[in-house]
Amino acid sequence: MAHFGSRSSGRKSPSFHRIPFKCGKAVRLAGDVAGTKKAAIQIVQLCYDARAWKMLNDQIILLSKRRGQLKQAVTAMVQQAMQYIDETPDIETRIELIKTLNSVSAGKIYVEIERARLIKKLAKIKEEQGLIAEAADLMQEVAVETFGAMAKTEKIAFILEQVRLCLDRQDYVRAQILSRKISTRVFDADPSKEKKRPKEGDNMVEDAPADIPSLLELKRIYYELMIRYHSHNSDYLEICRSYKAIYDIPSVKEDPSQWIPVLRKICWYLVLAPHDSMQSSLLNSTLEDKNLSEIPKFRLLLKQLVTMEVIQWTSLWEAYKDEFENEKSMLGGSLVDKAAEDLRQRIIEHNILVVSKYYSRITLKRIADLLCLSLQVRYLFLDYFSK
Repeated sequence: MAHFGSRSSGRKSPSFHRIPFKCGKAVRLAGDVAGTKKAAIQIVQLCYDARAWKMLNDQIILLSKRRGQLKQAVTAMVQQAMQYIDETPDIETRIELIKTLNSVSAGKIYVEIERARLIKKLAKIKEEQGLIAEAADLMQEVAVETFGAMAKTEKIAFILEQVRLCLDRQDYVRAQILSRKISTRVFDADPSKEKKRPKEGDNMVEDAPADIPSLLELKRIYYELMIRYHSHNSDYLEICRSYKAIYDIPSVKEDPSQWIPVLRKICWYLVLAPHDSMQSSLLNSTLEDKNLSEIPKFRLLLKQLVTMEVIQWTSLWEAYKDEFENEKSMLGGSLVDKAAEDLRQRIIEHNILVVSKYYSRITLKRIADLLCLSLQVRYLFLDYFSK
């Protein structure tokens, strides 16, 4: 019987003599799925056992190009070889193996999930090498939202990685486009609900890998990324709503060390947000939160905003300056760069609303005193009263 390889070589090489010739071409052309898969896996395994990495790459390409090669065999071969990526001796060998598997998987729907995972691994390597733009470009090649067999959590995790890399390279437009692929309603699904059994003819959905976070963990990651995005535009109301979504996660609400810093951020960004119906609604609902009693200074801050009385900026800043600075050492980090300037602006706007309610005529000197502004700055607000 004909055999691959030979026993005469003294070098350590793949023992292809263990695989009869009929296990290769014969079973493939006969359409024997189990036999073809076994032969492909054994060839790949032998190359790995011999640590013949170049031969492994060559055999993967060769097997994938065989005439009449079964897609089940290609899938099994790719899945088997992917297990060896972390066992490679150096980064160059690892990249070469990933690129080989990627080229074999390209354009094949039946290994699209494996290709997405390979791209993700390669992008991580590029990121570790400091090539953020290249890593982001690699990830954007894959549209996982069209993969019917990929688990929902794995899809979300992949898209979130795309968003994160775009933010890291300061591509805020593309980050927003990618983030819209995730519907926030998906995070409201009950994780304890049993999965429905697929009907006959339906595509089977693969289980997510063990390293994929749970749905609630992904929810937190999503809103943390949205905070980064909205911070770029200083969209305080959207930042506040993102923190509110994090605050409502059960694991956060159960831990005071987590919800107190988040609730502080909600209060700060509520104050910073321009006054409108949405801001007013969130402000009043936050005031009704019983947890606010644990941070009374912030309850008082919000209470002042809903009370139609003039707020003395100098007194307010003196009382809250330390709290403002303390945010740097708390969960979520410091507030946006121009937060202090915008905070004063919001207090001035609040005071103008109060003044316009109680006064029909007022001197510039008097309003400058009420707004804690110098005579040079007061003229900036003349347009407001002339409207």
